Amino acid sequence: MSTTHEILVVDDDVLVNEFFEEVLKRLGHSVTTVASGEQGLQLLREREFDIVLSDVKMPRMSGIDLLKQVKIESPETVVIMITAYGTVKDAVEAMKLGAFDYILKPILPDELEMIVAKALEHRQLILENRILRSEIRGRYQFENIVGADKKLLSLLETLSSAAKSRATILIRGESGTGKELIARAIHYNSPRSNGPFVTLNCAALPEGLIESELFGHEKGAFTNAIKQSQGRFELSDGGTLLLDEISEMPFGVQAKLLRVIQEREFQRVGSGVSVKVDVRLVATTNKNLENEVKAGRFRDDLYYRLNVIPLYLPPLRDRLIDIPALVDHFVRKHNDENRRDIKGITEKAMRLLLAYHWPGNIRELENYIERAVVLCKGDRITDSDFPGHLVLGKLASLSTTSGNKEMTISEMEKVMIIETLERHGGNRTKASEALGISSRTLRNKLHEYGMMEPSESAVAGDDDSSE
Repeated sequence: MSTTHEILVVDDDVLVNEFFEEVLKRLGHSVTTVASGEQGLQLLREREFDIVLSDVKMPRMSGIDLLKQVKIESPETVVIMITAYGTVKDAVEAMKLGAFDYILKPILPDELEMIVAKALEHRQLILENRILRSEIRGRYQFENIVGADKKLLSLLETLSSAAKSRATILIRGESGTGKELIARAIHYNSPRSNGPFVTLNCAALPEGLIESELFGHEKGAFTNAIKQSQGRFELSDGGTLLLDEISEMPFGVQAKLLRVIQEREFQRVGSGVSVKVDVRLVATTNKNLENEVKAGRFRDDLYYRLNVIPLYLPPLRDRLIDIPALVDHFVRKHNDENRRDIKGITEKAMRLLLAYHWPGNIRELENYIERAVVLCKGDRITDSDFPGHLVLGKLASLSTTSGNKEMTISEMEKVMIIETLERHGGNRTKASEALGISSRTLRNKLHEYGMMEPSESAVAGDDDSSE
């Protein structure tokens, strides 16, 4: 083998140690043998081993006792138990305690090679998972959440304390404001960060399935229930469960959810046996739950249970100060993902982003930046790299904020032009046809509103196909 692995053999039988040492060294491994559990544990505290092969029956410290200590002090080391036929029961018990496999004496060299190879593959997966979890944890550190808006900074201060608790958290905010990002940051900055993070979109499931998705079901509980299935609560035991868009949860299921929160146990669909769980619950909503309670669509007792630590994510239009930093972050991110080297964004393009009203919030901003990074022909994003309706951002903002207030004919004309352009994706040729005016007149109007550069309005013709 091209890679040498460190293997420790612990057995009080000298002949067994010599056999394992001979076979494993022939396979290219570095092998150390000792005759007792105490010696093995001491070596494990001094050096790192990939695999430990340990006899089950040894005087003083048994293989089971050694296994328990290895799992505490070096949980990534893979342990294989060595056993005679009469102690197979002990070896099976060891596997329940975390042993990878067991070897039954006597063993053939080919069988030993196969078991060790599988153990090394398992060890590699453990190491890769550790690296991945470290990268994920780093990605969701609170300091990596982009923004300098005062409301966001105040929210992050609250998050730091809230993450350390086991209290239920309710995150409110419009779609696209980053509620799931905050939920993941809470999990990966909590004592549960090594546990699972499980999500359930309450709006994506029909009422007949959501109970089974939450609590699982027994075989035969309903049509097509061909086997027992674990629900999201069971899968997130020891970790965090995110209930996305909790306001969409059916009223009848809300009562069962309330019981799980109160009792920390549930029953699978079709079962009368209670299952205990230790789950940190985070819920999100883009609706006003107080209004949902008043309307009779959401239980008030469940609302109070969820609203222990309330968090509110402001929409992007209320934190425009963060747009430059977010743009920089998304440019770097999508440069990496698309192998581009975009240096930044022009001042005019940034003005357009700052003028837009962002109904889709941060998610919409990222989509536009990703599109611009992919399609940009130079080394800096310009206004022409954005969709047509973004180029009319300042006017679009007027259209969406005018409400029912009285407007002059000139203002109404602006709104009409804006809405028509948005319906046609910013294509000036199609918009001018729909408005019954010439392309030249439309260009002049946009120039009058300050939404076109002088050089643009002076160009003969109107090639809108690029928009």
